[in-house]
Amino acid sequence: MVYFTSKKIKGKRYLYAVHSIRLGDGKVTKLSKLVKSKEMTPELRTFFDLKEKELLGKESLANYKTDSVFTEDQIRKIESTRQEYKKILNRLTRNQLKDLFDRFTANFTYESNAIEGNSLTLKDVALVLFENKMVKGKDLREIYETRNSREVVELILKNKLKPTEQDIIKMHKMLVKDMGIQTGYKQIPNYLVGRKVETTPPEDVEKEMKELLNWAGREKTKHPLQKAALLHGKFEKIHPFDDGNGRVGRFLINVILINAGYAPLIIRKSQRIAYLKALEDFDNGYTKNMERFILEKYKNTFNNFFQTYSKYLK
Repeated sequence: MVYFTSKKIKGKRYLYAVHSIRLGDGKVTKLSKLVKSKEMTPELRTFFDLKEKELLGKESLANYKTDSVFTEDQIRKIESTRQEYKKILNRLTRNQLKDLFDRFTANFTYESNAIEGNSLTLKDVALVLFENKMVKGKDLREIYETRNSREVVELILKNKLKPTEQDIIKMHKMLVKDMGIQTGYKQIPNYLVGRKVETTPPEDVEKEMKELLNWAGREKTKHPLQKAALLHGKFEKIHPFDDGNGRVGRFLINVILINAGYAPLIIRKSQRIAYLKALEDFDNGYTKNMERFILEKYKNTFNNFFQTYSKYLK
């Protein structure tokens, strides 16, 4: 929000435009610019937008370590999207915001389930999610895993879920409702087709999940997007549930992003091979491909979904 105020300096009164910015640490910084009138011109808006991007970029670079994937340039670009995402949401009406989130929910659900082999089309997914309809000729399991996703996505977008053991178990229980899948941590070992990795044995799952989430809570030097990528890779390697681990893991990425003020992302079924390769590389101790993959999907989703939607509102 920009407001105008005047100051008297050496007997002469000057008019200033003032813009308050809340940084990641909760502190509020005020930017000011000398102006001639109380008018929010495009030039003035651009000035404050650029200054805000500069401040957010500096703050992140001061807080997070850079490396070969999350370079200074990439972090500045990510922070620019965080600022733009907030502005997009703020300018939407209530109906537009609902429409945007409904579209995201349908696309995310369709793509995430399709990665796991769900045969519902995007149109089918919309019918199940928003009209509560059954789709003829489709397995009930596919219908249920689609229907169950809506409430979870809505909780994530409203920032109602956290990367905690309690909320992860809650997400899983919601996602597998009525599907005949055991809830809670797995009781027998699971094996992954197409991935040469031994998942965590059942007796060690609770311990490793606590260690993983304690690490996530303590880790303050990695950018939230980088932390989301690493947490996802570690979570999928543990594979804590009997079934539904891939879907829970992809939801978990967005829990971290939304909690930190960033736009959520979508991993599309057309990227399944690259996604599985990044997971395989992660299993073998090479984490950078997963980090690059998640960074790319974040930028693609923001550019092709949120920015595109915003352009049609002009």
